[in-house]
Amino acid sequence: METSRVKPGLNGVEGQKEATQAAGKPLGLVGEALRAFALALTLVAAVVMGLDKQTTTVPFQVVPTLPPLQVAVTAKWSHSSAFKYFVVANALVCIYSALSLLASLLTSARKKNLSLAVPIAIGDLIMVAVLFSTIGASMDFGLLGMHGNSHLRWNKVCNVYGKFCEKAIVAIALSSIGALVFFGLVVLSIISLHKRSK
Repeated sequence: METSRVKPGLNGVEGQKEATQAAGKPLGLVGEALRAFALALTLVAAVVMGLDKQTTTVPFQVVPTLPPLQVAVTAKWSHSSAFKYFVVANALVCIYSALSLLASLLTSARKKNLSLAVPIAIGDLIMVAVLFSTIGASMDFGLLGMHGNSHLRWNKVCNVYGKFCEKAIVAIALSSIGALVFFGLVVLSIISLHKRSK
């Protein structure tokens, strides 16, 4: 009587479980790396914008016959509701990134990652929406500062507060990359959930 040459665990239910876990490991590692990258990006974006401040002297004409007064004027992130929203939103996304990374590491160590996969995927999708909304609001305010609005007779200010505008641009760029990273995490979650459903 000939014995089976199939190795134990390679067919049946055990084999399917092992194959699913092996297929999920590379996605899990990529997801955890992207989550850590998103954490760093949103943290740096919030800090850069939160420290954005510049004081410069602006000529102020009181009387046309007298020379203009040099007045020190400060531009600060907290003077704009769009930039306030940006700092708060990026800080919240950063906290969410840290918590979801911790949850992802703990569940992958215990091999029970299915229970939190759907809530984390929904959370990632919400973070994408939050980041893109704050990026849009900040870019709108930034473009107004760079070009002004001739219809409303609002002058541009980035020619006066150059460093302030440059730091704001850097913060918005970092947050934009963070939003794309979270979008990538949503795509990975969909792929991972699709593989598990087979």
